[in-house]
Amino acid sequence: MKQQALFNVVYEDKQIVAVNKASGVAVGGDRWDTAKERLDLLLPHRVFTVHRIDRDTSGLVLFARDEETHRRLSIAFEKRLVKKRYIAIVHGRPAWSETTCALSLVPDGDKQHRTIIDQYQGKKSRTVFRLLGSVETYSVIEALPDTGRTHQIRVHLASLGYPLVCDSLYGRNQKPVLLSSFKRGWHGDPFEERPLLARLGLHALSIVTPEKKFYAPLARDMAALITQMRKSTGNEALLSLFDE
Repeated sequence: MKQQALFNVVYEDKQIVAVNKASGVAVGGDRWDTAKERLDLLLPHRVFTVHRIDRDTSGLVLFARDEETHRRLSIAFEKRLVKKRYIAIVHGRPAWSETTCALSLVPDGDKQHRTIIDQYQGKKSRTVFRLLGSVETYSVIEALPDTGRTHQIRVHLASLGYPLVCDSLYGRNQKPVLLSSFKRGWHGDPFEERPLLARLGLHALSIVTPEKKFYAPLARDMAALITQMRKSTGNEALLSLFDE
C-alpha cells in the first residue's frame, strides 16, 4: 500500500502557506512532545506558526511567511474572527441534531498532559456540534470551535459522552474502526480484516479568515470510513464532506 505523505501544500502565496497534514505530524515543538516530524521544520522555507492542531489530528494548518502576516493572522485568531470547521468520528449516537458545549478548560492539567475541565479556574471554551449521520455505534459530527484551547474538541465530545474513536487520552475504546463493526452481512475473514481507521478520528477541514477561505480535503482513511458509513446508511448528506 502506498504510504501517505506527511503533508501537502493546499495553498501558497507570498504571505501564507496552507498545509494539509497527516495524523502523527506535529505542527511545532512542545516541551513535552518530542515528535520528530514537525511541519515547521519540514517545510522548505522559513515560516511563522499562526495556530496549531493536535499532532494526532489530520488536516488544515496555516503558516505565515513574514512577520507582518503572522501578526495580522494571530490577531484575527485571538479576536475570534477566524471560523474553523472540523469533522469528527465518535462512539455513540447522539439524540440531538445540534448542541453546544461551553465547559471551561485547563490545558496540560495533569501528569498525562491532558486538558481537564475546571469551571472555576479554567479558560472559557465553546464548541458547537452538529450531527451529520450515524451508523450502528458510530457517528459523524461537525465541530465548530469558537475558542482554540488545546484538545478542546476531544474533551468537549468526551464530556458529552461521545468520545472520538481511537482517542488514547480521552476515549473509552481505543480499538480501530472495522467495516465489520457496522456493515450488516459482512462476510470477510475476521483474521485478515484491515481497519478503516486506526488513529484519532478528527480532521481540520476548513478555516475562514477575514480575507480568504482555506480547505483541506478529508484524509484518505477518514474519507474511506465515511464513504462506507454513507453506503451502509444511504445518507447522501455525507457526500457534502467531500466538497469544498
